[in-house]
Amino acid sequence: MTETIKFDSLGLAPALLKALTDSGYTTPTPIQVQAIPLALAGGDLMAGAQTGTGKTAAFALPLLQKLLPLANNGASPAKHPVRALILTPTRELAIQVEESVKAYAKHTPLRSLVVFGGVDIRTQTPHLKTGVEILVATPGRLLDHIEQKTVQLNQVQILVLDEADRMLDMGFMPDLKRILALLPKQRQNLMFSATFSNDIKKLADDFLTNPQLIEVARSNATNDNVTQIVYPVAQSDKEALLIQLLKNSDSKQVLIFTKTKITASRLSRSLARVGIAADAIHGDKTQQERIKALDAFKAGTATVLVATDVAARGLDIDQLPMVINYEIPSAPEDYVHRIGRTGRAGALGVAISFVSPEEDKYLLEIEKLIKRQISKEIIAIDQPSPRSRTSKPSHAQSGSVASNQDASATKRIPVRKKSSDPWFDKPYEAVVAQQKTADTPRLNNKAPVAALLGGLQANK
Repeated sequence: MTETIKFDSLGLAPALLKALTDSGYTTPTPIQVQAIPLALAGGDLMAGAQTGTGKTAAFALPLLQKLLPLANNGASPAKHPVRALILTPTRELAIQVEESVKAYAKHTPLRSLVVFGGVDIRTQTPHLKTGVEILVATPGRLLDHIEQKTVQLNQVQILVLDEADRMLDMGFMPDLKRILALLPKQRQNLMFSATFSNDIKKLADDFLTNPQLIEVARSNATNDNVTQIVYPVAQSDKEALLIQLLKNSDSKQVLIFTKTKITASRLSRSLARVGIAADAIHGDKTQQERIKALDAFKAGTATVLVATDVAARGLDIDQLPMVINYEIPSAPEDYVHRIGRTGRAGALGVAISFVSPEEDKYLLEIEKLIKRQISKEIIAIDQPSPRSRTSKPSHAQSGSVASNQDASATKRIPVRKKSSDPWFDKPYEAVVAQQKTADTPRLNNKAPVAALLGGLQANK
C-alpha cells in the first residue's frame, strides 16, 4: 500500500514538491507517510522510527507547509519572526537538519538559520537580526542568544525536538524547561527519535498535549539492512585487529566509535602512522576542526573517521558502508544510533563491534534492548600489536640470553686508569699556610690564623 503513495498525495504545496524533485525524492518513507498528515492536522506528535528512515523530512515538510501562508519577501526583520523552533542535542545534527530545511524551502521565501556552540556567538547575531522563520538550535547556544536578547520566541507556533530521547535523557531537561517557559502555550509540539524508553515517554507527557504516537518499526529496533557482527577480543589486541581489518577491507569509508576523546585522538594518530588516512572528531575539537574532518571524510580524503558519541546522532553520510564499535557503548540506546549511521535509505551496511571480556555485560544489555542476539565470530590476529616494540625471549633461551647480556654489559664497563702525573695524585697541602706558620711567632700561646683566611699578622 505504501509503495503507491507519492509525495504529491500528502497535501504538500507545489514549491515543496518541486524541491523534493530537485533532491531526487519521489516516494515517501513509512514514517513520512504516517507523520506528515498528522502533523499537518495540527496536533502534537510523538514519532519513533529507525534512524536513517527520513525523520527530518517527516517534520520539516509539514512545518514548512504550515508556515507558507505567512511567508513574505519583506526586508524588515519584523516580518520574519521565529515561527518554528527545532532543537537538537548536537551541533552536527543541527547543521544537517538546517541544511535539509533550507533545501526543502529553496523555492519559498521562508528563511532558516542554525545556531550552535563552539563558535563565536557574534558571527550568528547579524543573521538573527535580519529575521528568520525557522530556527534550528542546540539548547545551550539558544539560551546564550536569549540572554543577549538577540532572539525572541514569543511568536513560535511549532516546536520540534529531534532525537528527543537524548534531549531529555542526557541533562538537557533544565535547559528545555527554561526554553519552554519562553514559548507561547498555544503551539504544536513534534517529537522525533529512533528510541523511546518508558521513562522518556513519561517525561514527554510534561509538555505534550494528547500526543499521537507513531512507531513505524518496533521500538529500539535496528535496521535489517545492517549486518551486525561481534568480534570477541582482548582490549590490548583491539588496535592490532582494527588495523588488520582496515588494511584487508575494500571499504572506502569507515566510521569508528570510541567511548572517550583521548582514545579517539590516540587511535586516529596510530592509524595515520601505519598509512591509513584517518581523522578524529570529538568534543574537544573546535567546531571548525569538526566540520573540516567531516568534510574530508565525506569527500573521501580521509578513509577513516574516529568519533565519540558526539557523532552518533545526526551524521548523514551517503552510502556509508561500515561502522566499527572499537568500544561498545555502556548505554544500549547509543548502539542503535551508532550503527544507524550505515544502512541508510535502503542501502546495505555492516556494523562490527569489538567486545572485550570486560564489555560482555554491555553487550548483553544491547541484545536485550534490540531483542536479538548478535552473531559472534572469532578472527585470528596476524599482525603484532604496534605497542609491542620487542619480542620476549623464550624460556629455553632466556638464561643464555641473560648471561650473554650480563657478560657484554660487564665488558662495556670502562676500566679506570691511573693518572700518569704524580702531582695530581698527591693530597692537598697548604704550602702557603705552612710557610706563614713557620715565619710567624705565636701570639698569646694561640695558634696563628692562616694567612689565606685573612689572619692577623704578629706585632713586630
